[in-house]
Amino acid sequence: MFQAGSQVMIRDEHMPGMKGAKATVAGAYETVVYTVSYTPVAGGDEVTNHKWVIHEEIQDAGSDPLKAGTTVVLTADHMPGMKGAKATVDSAHSTTVYMIDFLPTTGGAMVKNHQWVTENELSPL
Repeated sequence: MFQAGSQVMIRDEHMPGMKGAKATVAGAYETVVYTVSYTPVAGGDEVTNHKWVIHEEIQDAGSDPLKAGTTVVLTADHMPGMKGAKATVDSAHSTTVYMIDFLPTTGGAMVKNHQWVTENELSPL
């Protein structure tokens, strides 16, 4: 498990410029993490298998992990049109999730508090 302040390398590409970028762990949280599919509230194409939404970002999620196929309403606001969207849980598992700060490999401004990556998507520097 990485601690806040750990320097890591990102091994996955949730968005352009992530894979191969050096990052600093801003926070680590034990929770249930989900991939979800949803249609943005303002319309547009369906987003499938979005990584990651945590249990605490699902409206009225209760205390037990949700199962694949469950229909939910998202309170997460990671992407435009996500907050308030009706979604379907694609997968779920208990793990540590990380909030990270990184400079994209494609250039541009520092990304602060990116939510979320899992431990298997990071490696130590």
